[in-house]
Amino acid sequence: MTAIKPTLLYIDDDAALARLVDRGLTRLGFTVVHAIGGAEGLERLKQGGIDVIALDQYMPGLDGLETLERILAVPQAPPVVFVTASQDSAIAVTALKTGAVDYLVKDVQGDFIPLLHVAVDGAIRQAMVRKARDEAEAEVHASRDRYAALAAEREVLLREVNHRVGNSLQIIASLLHLQANSSNQDDVKAALTNAMGRVAAVAQVHRRLYTSHDLKSVLLNQYLEALLEDLRRSAEGNKMSRLTLKSESVEIDPDRAVAIGIIVNELVMNAVKYAYPDGAGPIHVTLDADGDDVELAIRDDGVGLNVKTDPRSTGMGQRIVSAMATKLEAEVERDPNHSGTRIVLRFRRINKAAVKPDRAVAG
Repeated sequence: MTAIKPTLLYIDDDAALARLVDRGLTRLGFTVVHAIGGAEGLERLKQGGIDVIALDQYMPGLDGLETLERILAVPQAPPVVFVTASQDSAIAVTALKTGAVDYLVKDVQGDFIPLLHVAVDGAIRQAMVRKARDEAEAEVHASRDRYAALAAEREVLLREVNHRVGNSLQIIASLLHLQANSSNQDDVKAALTNAMGRVAAVAQVHRRLYTSHDLKSVLLNQYLEALLEDLRRSAEGNKMSRLTLKSESVEIDPDRAVAIGIIVNELVMNAVKYAYPDGAGPIHVTLDADGDDVELAIRDDGVGLNVKTDPRSTGMGQRIVSAMATKLEAEVERDPNHSGTRIVLRFRRINKAAVKPDRAVAG
């Protein structure tokens, strides 16, 4: 559409009136092209370069309404102003319902030309607004489609990354498991088992993300059940036959799930090493939620934390638990009323203002 000098196609079998329209609208900045009937007007329209059409109703051959229907069937047809000498309002209603943007009554003296100018000028402006709106909507739809495609591609890539990372970590955990089983030195076996548990805790998160429909969160109860099953299969598995989990369904982001998994691994292994010096016993993991507040507890019914301390302990577990608790902005404390050892971790599903954790306890 030409914004500086638009072109009007005037379709009317009245040649004298067409000349009046030509002179009048040319003075007002239009280029006027005349067609003496509907068929000729449609042929001219096919050549392109038409910005707006003024269309008479009564013409030999195709009348105005028939011509209007055919014009509007043309892709990206210009707006049409319906012009007739008839005072019959039914024609106006029919033309507007068919798709004309405006309607006016003409006279043979050309007094209607100023009204025609207003009508075709308004029709062009409406068409420009509609075109801009359609282009904007098309761009919005295209952007949305591009975003959806990128999001889908990103999800596929994230799943693939999580799959590869999870597999790699699982291989490392398996190698540590084999090495621990082949070692005859208890301290080496314990160190390798601890390392295997830490690696498995991270690997389980990636496995959960790979198999889940949601890449942004992890169901903590399912994650912990899988993690404890890994521990039961570990080198120390014969001491975890009574390792249990009681958990509510809690959804949490992957980074926080990793921190929780590592804490559970450390505290369970701590209970395995120190709680039952004469054999194996029950170790219970519980997860409870109250709104955004979550409480995780690991307890045993053993000799108690201060009764026996393994001189080989390096304090690594305690430092790891403290670091992970800080990451979670969590409170960690020992329950003084429990006869064995019960460590309680309190945190929120999402980060809150930093809370300095209490003394973490692990071997």
